[in-house]
Amino acid sequence: MVDRVILIVLDSVGIGEMPDAGLYGDSGSNTLGNIAKKVKNFRLKNLEALGIGNIDKSLGLQIAEKPAGSFGRAKEASPGKDTTTGHWEIAGVTLTRAFPTFPEGFPQELIDSFEKSIGVKILGNEAASGTEIITRLGDKHVETGYPIIYTSADSVFQIAAHEEVIPLPKLYEICEKARALLKDEYAVGRVIARPFLGKSGSYKRTSNRRDFSLKPIRKTMLDIIVENGMNVTAVGKIEDIFAGEGITEAVHTKDNMEAVDEILKYMAEGKKGLIFANLVDFDMLYGHRNDTEGYAGALASFDNRLPEIFAAMKDSDMLIITADHGCDPTTSSTDHSREYIPILVYGRHVRQGADIGTRESFSDIGATVLDFLGLPIEIDGKSFKEEIYQI
Repeated sequence: MVDRVILIVLDSVGIGEMPDAGLYGDSGSNTLGNIAKKVKNFRLKNLEALGIGNIDKSLGLQIAEKPAGSFGRAKEASPGKDTTTGHWEIAGVTLTRAFPTFPEGFPQELIDSFEKSIGVKILGNEAASGTEIITRLGDKHVETGYPIIYTSADSVFQIAAHEEVIPLPKLYEICEKARALLKDEYAVGRVIARPFLGKSGSYKRTSNRRDFSLKPIRKTMLDIIVENGMNVTAVGKIEDIFAGEGITEAVHTKDNMEAVDEILKYMAEGKKGLIFANLVDFDMLYGHRNDTEGYAGALASFDNRLPEIFAAMKDSDMLIITADHGCDPTTSSTDHSREYIPILVYGRHVRQGADIGTRESFSDIGATVLDFLGLPIEIDGKSFKEEIYQI
């Protein structure tokens, strides 16, 4: 039987627009498919061997004659296309109302309260690209010490600050104060610390980002695993996304390759339960910056590490590779996109070549994790265990 699941979220690796994508301004988005079409000689041989090209033959990836894993895709049942919504739904919490967004900036009454709480004025308060706004307002920030506040099409309150002007502990403290204010009609999914370094004309964001999320509105897959005496190990920003709820140990990582290193380290420990990892570089470094070549290179780098994960797996392990939304670098938008997510499942107890089709919710992943671990499915979602299980 399965007594441990390794669940890896390839942040923003969507595989095609959902039927309602047009309502979000995302018609034509297909993060993985458009990258495959734009980048010459693009191959993901290990993911292709698992069956990623078999999910949708129009992706332009190689179709495996005998996929090594089970494969399919999932719709997002919740409204929205942000990180918190996607991860919560994977863990079994489907939202009925999207987190609020503020495309025109935050109301002045909220900004006034925030400035009072931190004791200084702010800069910005607009929807903007993170790299663009620090280029434009970075000098003023360094001169005044005022933090830069901005948002996007997602439900986020982002605070950018130069690490030599506002040290990291102080920036995180400011974020905590923002999180305390952002409730009720202002309850955005995440407050994000966006530290940067450098000098005028060459500011660059650092890897010391932190996310301050709302706590999940009800019990998740993670809570059930912990309640039943198993471990939930969070790698990357998973701890932040779930506000620390239902997690027994966590490690934050600076990039995708460090995240893979940590996954392998935790796999070697052999603890029963769940290793839940987010690989954020696809989204943060390449999707939002419309860097198609960089995105393709990051996918290839992860693909090249998969044999190490395969080799570290025990017979009682199950690997699931998925995503949380899209962020197509080939479109004019720099925001997330409303897309299907891939589902690839691999392990000794997983049927090879099983097609689970299109799932009606990301939460089917969480239900299946609990089902394989022999735990009660007290969350949203329908398990597909019977479709892929083999003795």
